[in-house]
Amino acid sequence: MTSIITGDIIKSRSLKHPELWMTALKAALGYLNSDTSQWEVYRGDSFQIEISNISKSFISAVYIKAYVKMIHGLDVRLAIGIGKKTYQGDTISESNGEAFIFSGATLESLKKEKVNLKIKTTNEQLNEELNLYLKLATTFMDRWTVSSAEIVKLSIEQPEALQQDLAEIIGTKQDAISKRQKRAELDLIWELDAMFQQKIEVLS
Repeated sequence: MTSIITGDIIKSRSLKHPELWMTALKAALGYLNSDTSQWEVYRGDSFQIEISNISKSFISAVYIKAYVKMIHGLDVRLAIGIGKKTYQGDTISESNGEAFIFSGATLESLKKEKVNLKIKTTNEQLNEELNLYLKLATTFMDRWTVSSAEIVKLSIEQPEALQQDLAEIIGTKQDAISKRQKRAELDLIWELDAMFQQKIEVLS
């Protein structure tokens, strides 16, 4: 059982310098999986990454979204597929299985449904429940500003860091960090991640 996140950058062609988001995207994918054979950027603004620990697939998707939204005007569609991997190729594009099929098909449905985050597993009841939570979460995640996205990214990278620690990293005051985290609804992200990990155990 593994998880595959397939995504594409929204409004990527609006930027005159695509290397800005390409560099950010590759940095995000590399942070989540240091094995470069397990992720790939293709067709210019689409990508795929394997997150072998399925319980980390949601927070990994959030991390990618936060990293991309640190670039003003950009957003990302993300489809999480969880299932079996029946073939391991030399690269992720050569591998295959349920997780890959689920993720790819779900990304296509996102464009029609105008939703930016969705999941598909072998459990339809679980899909229905989780996708409701994800749909609600995107109501505020889609509205993240650059500063909100930055604090989400940094908080995921350093979950044990105090607000003062984060303030020193960014170069601002502790109360500014507190306000940014509240605007980003970071507490809700952590609550949703904890619930996601609990719910996803039914698949193990």
